[in-house]
Amino acid sequence: MPGSLEPLDLGVQIPYHFRCPISLELMRDPVTVCTGQTYDRPSIESWVATGNTTCPVTRATLTDFTLIPNHTLRRLIQEWCVANRAFGVERIPTPKQPADPSMVRSLLNQASSDSAPTQIRVNSLRRLRGLARDSDKNRSLIASLSAVQILLTVVFSCNGSDEMNHEALAILVMFSLGENECEFVASDLDKIRYLSMLLFHSSMEVRVNSAALIEIVAAGTRLPELRSQISNVDEIYDGVIDLLRNPISFPRALKIGIKALFALCLVKQNRHKAVAAGAPEVLVDRLADFEKCDAERALATVELLCRVPAGCAAFAEHALTVALLVKIILKISERATEYAAGALLALCSESERCQREAVAAGVLTQLLLLVQSDCTERAKRKAQLLLKLLRDSWPQDSIGNSEEFACSQVLVVPL
Repeated sequence: MPGSLEPLDLGVQIPYHFRCPISLELMRDPVTVCTGQTYDRPSIESWVATGNTTCPVTRATLTDFTLIPNHTLRRLIQEWCVANRAFGVERIPTPKQPADPSMVRSLLNQASSDSAPTQIRVNSLRRLRGLARDSDKNRSLIASLSAVQILLTVVFSCNGSDEMNHEALAILVMFSLGENECEFVASDLDKIRYLSMLLFHSSMEVRVNSAALIEIVAAGTRLPELRSQISNVDEIYDGVIDLLRNPISFPRALKIGIKALFALCLVKQNRHKAVAAGAPEVLVDRLADFEKCDAERALATVELLCRVPAGCAAFAEHALTVALLVKIILKISERATEYAAGALLALCSESERCQREAVAAGVLTQLLLLVQSDCTERAKRKAQLLLKLLRDSWPQDSIGNSEEFACSQVLVVPL
């Protein structure tokens, strides 16, 4: 029910028995407890989750916490909504019921059984995938039944079909992996090579899911030698960067691709492989297509690669790099500003041409605004270093035209 709905103004009152006794709002998913009372599912679940063991209305002890969907009442509520459509009441959708634990356990057993026919295992995985997609609650239930360990075994199983492996992979990337589970994958070079091979699969979904698991494992592995082993496979960079080349009609490829590339580039000694695979050009070309969080990650990757001589040179050669980084300052977020300033500092420290391009793109005004903003101290320090570096490249009238920015005070800040 929209929060702005005012019964007195609209001339419609919600029937009392359609309201949840806990929230007093129109029920969207009515369920009945063992005492015979009906509540909206989110309300009674919150009540029980906070430690209450009694029925809110009768105060009787809840001897059974099973919630039974009240389909009859839900249909009556839907009919009432339709009848009052003229008053702005929207019909509540039919809720998807949470997964049954015994059914999920059975599906997991079938999926992991080597003796079961391949098609039955595939069908079980497909049903699990549908349940996992439906809700966070279903994913939490599936995870609680050791699904991650089972799915890891199926993904890398040699006894099943490719279709079965791919279905298991699609479910697995919906969950977070623990450190031990990440090390299970990272410590086996054959598993890493298998995932890198999937990056070139004919199915875009398989490619994206493979990159997603690579990112999860790379980010979740603490041991430096294992993280280095993951990023040491040359084909991984080609596959991940190729995902970023896909058109914007594949937004998940762009999102997963930049997450995976960033995780790989955190290993300092292998960043040159990302550069060799064409990361600088792709990052600059796709920078405008990223959403906020992904743009921050992309800019962080740019700054990391600018610390590699070959990466710095590749970014400097791209005609749009400097202008884009200048434009981004103070436009996306504090983190994005910090990374853009850091990348510009690295580029301008190595190239006088980049210095001239930055000044021509208006970096002076951007930096002066930045040092007086509420941005992070790290971003301000990078801006101050960049201002000092560019001092000899400013146009003659820059100082006189920027008194309102207290330029002279900026330049004497201890660095």
